[in-house]
Amino acid sequence: MKNLSLYFFPECPFCQKVLKFIDENDIKNIEFLDIKKDEKNKEALIEKGGKNQVPALLHDGEILYESDDIIDYLKKNK
Repeated sequence: MKNLSLYFFPECPFCQKVLKFIDENDIKNIEFLDIKKDEKNKEALIEKGGKNQVPALLHDGEILYESDDIIDYLKKNK
């Protein structure tokens, strides 16, 4: 799998859904970027995707926002 970046924050239930899927499927090569812990991550997310919404998966220069869409992408690209 290519290098991916997941923008998230721990209290978000949709983020937890994606994080659980990643953990249960032992998916590697994902950079985890907490937007609450580091303001630079939040700024980068807004700059790249145009909005402050998580979870957000950056892949191939594109951003997926919906947890189900992110999980579907990860299932197809493991």
